[in-house]
Amino acid sequence: MTFASRRFALMILLLSSGFLPPAAAQIYPTKAIRLIIPYAPGGPNDIFGRMMAQKLTEAFGQQVVPDNRGGASGVIGTGLAARAAPDGYTLLLGGAALFAMNPVLLAKLPYEPLKDFAPVSLIASTPFILVVNPSLPVKNVQDLIALARSKPGQLNFGSAGAGGPPRLAAEMFKIMAGIDLVHVPYTSGAPALTATIAGEVQLFFSSIAPALPLVKDGKLRGLAVTSAKRTEVVSDYPTIAESGLPGYEIGNWFAMAAPAATPKPIIARLNAELVKAINMSDVRKRFIDLGADPIGSTPDELAAYIRSELVKWGKVIRSAGIKPE
Repeated sequence: MTFASRRFALMILLLSSGFLPPAAAQIYPTKAIRLIIPYAPGGPNDIFGRMMAQKLTEAFGQQVVPDNRGGASGVIGTGLAARAAPDGYTLLLGGAALFAMNPVLLAKLPYEPLKDFAPVSLIASTPFILVVNPSLPVKNVQDLIALARSKPGQLNFGSAGAGGPPRLAAEMFKIMAGIDLVHVPYTSGAPALTATIAGEVQLFFSSIAPALPLVKDGKLRGLAVTSAKRTEVVSDYPTIAESGLPGYEIGNWFAMAAPAATPKPIIARLNAELVKAINMSDVRKRFIDLGADPIGSTPDELAAYIRSELVKWGKVIRSAGIKPE
């Protein structure tokens, strides 16, 4: 047996025993890594996942292979990742819905976000932009709140699904502003935008990338963004927090995780390469062009963030009267 093969055999033995000394993380990876993306190709999870897979492939000299496993609002692929071997060769590109909303919205899940996964790093956040039909006599968030208070239950908001982030953005807006809006669900963001243009609904919390061209063409009016601070892609738009609802914040965030019990040195290596990739100028530009704010975090910061998001969305979902399915 050669020295290289003995070293590889030793690493496998240490992995199987749950122990991996820090120096051994430098050997990792020795084969291809599977990155489970629990949605169909084409969406933001897929786009961001493939960006990170390419950069990790370049950093490791081993292929990081995107594996789209869509179905059941991301639950199928996430459950598959949770049950994978904790050896660093299966990763998950998850986010707000999978880690912080589904655990509250769905009665039965094949995973628990903090029990079954080892956080690696936050990757990016895509805030929403609050858009209204141009015929609505409002120019800013305060105008909208005043109009809604004068017409309780008469303004409709669209959503991209019964319990997705755009709906929860509107529900939190309702709660914090003390207004009564009527929810009209659509199958995805595109028909909800079309309905807002047509006046079937008066407002919608949309992803920035698809809404911005419509705002520029005058088909929609943009009022504010949902991030805690102004976002680079539309820096001239105020936040809802600075427009009269301090503390308001929601974004559809994305993060990478591995199965629980993945050795900490491997998590540290993955985190270092991910954060490095996120801060590359070409990656940052691509994120911003897609309406996303690049982030990057430590594993502990991501774990704390998931905990805080679970608490926040639990309160919003219960206050809105949304029942677990």
